[in-house]
Amino acid sequence: MKGYIVTGLAIVGLLAAAVPKAAAQGTVRRHLVYLRNKTGTPFSVAQPQAFLSARALARRQRQRIAVLPRDLPVNPAYVAQVRAVAGRPTVQYASKWFNALVVACDSPTLRRIQALPIVASAQTLNRGPKPGTGRVWAEAAPTAARTTATTGTRADYGPPFAQNQVIGAVAMHDAGFRGEGIQIAVFDAGFPGVDRIPAMQPLFAQNRLLGTRNFVDGGRNVYTRDSHGTNCLGLIGAEQTGFYIGTAPRAGFHLCLTEDATSEHPIEEANWLAAAEYADSAGVDIISSSLGYTTFDAPSVDYTYADMNGRTALSTRAAAVAARVGMLVLVANGNEGRNAWRYVSAPADADSIISVGAVDSTRIKAGFSSFGPSADGRIKPTLAAMGVASAVLTPTGARVRGNGTSYACPELAGLAAGLWQANPRLTAQQVILALRRTASQANTPDNNLGYGIPNFMAADAFAQTLTLDTAQAQPAVADELTLFPNPTSNGQFLLRLPKVLQVPGNLLEVTIFDVRGAVVRRVRPTATAADEVAVTTGQLAPGTYLCQVSTGGVTRTVQFVQE
Repeated sequence: MKGYIVTGLAIVGLLAAAVPKAAAQGTVRRHLVYLRNKTGTPFSVAQPQAFLSARALARRQRQRIAVLPRDLPVNPAYVAQVRAVAGRPTVQYASKWFNALVVACDSPTLRRIQALPIVASAQTLNRGPKPGTGRVWAEAAPTAARTTATTGTRADYGPPFAQNQVIGAVAMHDAGFRGEGIQIAVFDAGFPGVDRIPAMQPLFAQNRLLGTRNFVDGGRNVYTRDSHGTNCLGLIGAEQTGFYIGTAPRAGFHLCLTEDATSEHPIEEANWLAAAEYADSAGVDIISSSLGYTTFDAPSVDYTYADMNGRTALSTRAAAVAARVGMLVLVANGNEGRNAWRYVSAPADADSIISVGAVDSTRIKAGFSSFGPSADGRIKPTLAAMGVASAVLTPTGARVRGNGTSYACPELAGLAAGLWQANPRLTAQQVILALRRTASQANTPDNNLGYGIPNFMAADAFAQTLTLDTAQAQPAVADELTLFPNPTSNGQFLLRLPKVLQVPGNLLEVTIFDVRGAVVRRVRPTATAADEVAVTTGQLAPGTYLCQVSTGGVTRTVQFVQE
């Protein structure tokens, strides 16, 4: 799969913002160099203000999320050691979450880097130069000729009325919520024309364009390259009464150019990781990414469907951590519904995020919208929004129509922004819960549209019943087993059982598997209520696990992370 669905970071002052021109064009190989530890770092979790903004810390505090060693920047001394290796390697950026460096260098220099005692391993991210045809999750190029059926219209919205109406954004706006105070980061392949389009000018006039980063070429100019990002940003943030209204036109925005649409290599996933870390450090609330990865230009190695398991792809692992630090992550599910691949792509296979499928204005699934489940059996997509004949803006400011889960994703990101604005006490995971529990297929989720099409008014009513303490444990929906907290840290968690496991008199068996499928724990807990079971496993090594619950011949499984 070519990667527009799309992918950066100047990490805490450690690294130069510019990417060397040769590297940006793909003529120098780049590698992700994993370091062994953060020993000797001058940073401390006790002083997070040294590497996280006040807004990032406030987001964690509201959601009771601790600053952990994974949040510490890479040890600057380690960066210096890598830079000092013979061969003049260029350290382009550092990943705090993965304790890794993206390094541009030739093969002999890489071997010298790998010989350093501080280095654990390395992964090659690009093998250019090789021209490619990278693409975003737009199923077809927008055309002015496409039309859409609507059940009504409002002159103030212009053509986007239908896509706003499908998910209840019109009612959300009428209730006074347009994303004010919420910060959204958009990861994509370029934003040409955004600085000139009339419908985007309120972002600049009201100082709501809060940051830009170009992780492909370096620097901060994002008004270049592919127009897919322009299309997607407008769906959320455009506001020109009578011409075009997006779903959260009063939010603040960070624009991250992460995708090189001329080729497809894992370097773009590393860009996605770096952009997510930038968003975290800046205090962003929501990430909207209409990018996806399955197939790469040779000789980079393609993913397989088995890799879409929530723990393999680089961008997927980045999305999962972004969710764990309290950001709400929305990713387009993909446009492979009619193709041989068919299924979800990375990073939409991550857990604890919203993967977004597409419907038309009559709420029927788009044929191109990718199916679930993830390779480990989780429902995908999570939710759906309009992605057939969506009204989008071009770099010239024209209104055209186009297809793709690329467009459904930012529409839904705007709805989530308004819901969070209306209910600021909620955690990111509670926002997901409210949207899922009140969507059109909440009681019968499937791998076509997930939990269905959300609606603001229903989600808002449900959200008002939640508190930080009680809503953390997500109640089971229909036939789903859920686990709280996730991630867990002390070998204790609560399982919420679906009705098929609530059999009086039957003993429950809980089995914990590691990522290799090996059994690491078996316990027989006692139910604390008809639908709740407290489980104590003892301390597990950090990592991803599967929890399987069985009784009376019925089995359900849920994935969790041990910190």
